[in-house]
Amino acid sequence: MKLPRISGEKVVKALKKAGFEPVGIRGSHHYLHHPKSETLVTVPVHSGKILAPKTLQTILSQAGISQKEFRELL
Repeated sequence: MKLPRISGEKVVKALKKAGFEPVGIRGSHHYLHHPKSETLVTVPVHSGKILAPKTLQTILSQAGISQKEFRELL
């Protein structure tokens, strides 16, 4: 199954639905933390740009979210 082609802004919104909380922004990188799993995820948010598939795959791996779970969050 292919990963969706979406922007970093939409990834941040989906991760918030999954329980991640924003803890900081440095430049164009947003840092989100999940309080239960103590996971920290970095999402590049470049205005309107679509994330590379490998970048999205790495973000989902860091977050411990499967592609199926991620699609349900969108």
